[in-house]
Amino acid sequence: MKCFDVVLIGVLSVGPAVAGMAQAAQTKPVPPVTPPVSTAAPATGTDGVVATPAPANPDGAPSPSKSSDAGVANTPHYIIGPEDNLQISVWKEPSLSGTIPVRPDGMISLALVGDLPASGRTPMQLANDITVRLKKYVQDPNVSVVVLAVNSQKIYMVGEVGHVGPIPLAAGMTPLQAIATAGGLGPFANSKKIYIMRTVAGKEQKIPFNYKVALKGGDQGVTLQSGDTIVVP
Repeated sequence: MKCFDVVLIGVLSVGPAVAGMAQAAQTKPVPPVTPPVSTAAPATGTDGVVATPAPANPDGAPSPSKSSDAGVANTPHYIIGPEDNLQISVWKEPSLSGTIPVRPDGMISLALVGDLPASGRTPMQLANDITVRLKKYVQDPNVSVVVLAVNSQKIYMVGEVGHVGPIPLAAGMTPLQAIATAGGLGPFANSKKIYIMRTVAGKEQKIPFNYKVALKGGDQGVTLQSGDTIVVP
């Protein structure tokens, strides 16, 4: 046999072996990559409860927590007035529950009870009155009264302010806050001569208010009342 024939036979015999090795490499399964296991402990609060991240908004920012605030209308000393809106709830008596407006005469109308005065009372006093009246028809009535909208508590702005007219009276509102709510002082306002007009026992009182002292955080002991008029000359 010639030398050329021997080389040719060797090449032909090696070819299938190389092809088989390539096919085996292609068909050999690749082992899955296992991600590293985190050994960090989950964040826990002071009470030992595992903290859960807050859900994100579509833009990726954490959702803000919702805070509930009862507001001025549901403080223990709030006095209901005409045109306020009340939510009256009687436990397990949906037909006696609902949203009821206070009429201009200060009265409300309630099923089984009829007309009764609401203006001049706190929500708790009104709830107690309704409870007493319902005992004739309901066994052990449980009544709650919530003021949904305050339309009776207002003060008035007059003079050199951004917006002249009535504004809602919030709990603990100061004259400085009222002026800010009305858009602030006008360009020609005389901040040294601001005063509050108040009717007491049918007589007008003039209460001075030092705007500059208030800006510096000075407490002048002036608490606004419904019906007050702030005059800014």
